Amino acid sequence: MNYTHLTQNERYQIYALLKAGHTQREIAQLLDRHPSTISRELARNCGLRGYRPRQAQRLSEARAANSRNAPRILPEVWEEAQRRLALQHSPEQIAAHLPISHEAIYQRIYADKRAGGALWRHLRCQKQRRKRYASGRSLRGHIPGRRPIALRPQAVESRSLVGHWEGDTLIGAG
Repeated sequence: MNYTHLTQNERYQIYALLKAGHTQREIAQLLDRHPSTISRELARNCGLRGYRPRQAQRLSEARAANSRNAPRILPEVWEEAQRRLALQHSPEQIAAHLPISHEAIYQRIYADKRAGGALWRHLRCQKQRRKRYASGRSLRGHIPGRRPIALRPQAVESRSLVGHWEGDTLIGAG
């Protein structure tokens, strides 16, 4: 099952089925939902007078408005922040005077930069691009300019020359 939020219609169905005497498991089967979804819905949204669908919908909308993913910055606040950025104020200075965090300002600035905007040019100091250590191949144990053992001189095979070093003597446990 893919997860989707309960709709207002489903909340009215839950209410009607509860009044008809159905168990939570039966309600879940009838609505094609997981039983824990119904259990959580009833636990979160029961008031003093029991489960009421209109109240449950209001509570759900209030939780969604206060969630991490909800847009929290009012357009007027963001416009004022942009105006102050143009005056070369730092995000920390802006956050001290407006109801917005400096991190939220940085996030918006860099999202604007990725979208091709120019807000980042108003920052006093541009951050350097972070180096991604996990990307690319590992360079540990790599000998620059190393020749493979198959290409070593013929004289090494006969051991007639002194002073040839092989790669396994250079890199060891120590």
